Amino acid sequence: MSDVASQIGEHMEVVGDDGEHVGTVDKVEGNRIKLTKKDDPTGSGEHHYLPLGAVATVQDGKVKLMMPASAARGDANARDPGA
Repeated sequence: MSDVASQIGEHMEVVGDDGEHVGTVDKVEGNRIKLTKKDDPTGSGEHHYLPLGAVATVQDGKVKLMMPASAARGDANARDPGA
């Protein structure tokens, strides 16, 4: 597990570089962050995933991304990376 992945815990808030809410961590799976279903940007009730490479920092109980929240929500992948 990468250093960044080891710093990310369940139920941490994920925010864009603009400080806006993107989602809540369900868990880290491989090289992706799995967001909780309640944060599904499409409203379909599915888990969405963000790449660990999009993480800028992990501090103060938050995962901050290297992109604005609107871009992160647009990039969130609904497919299970293991499927």
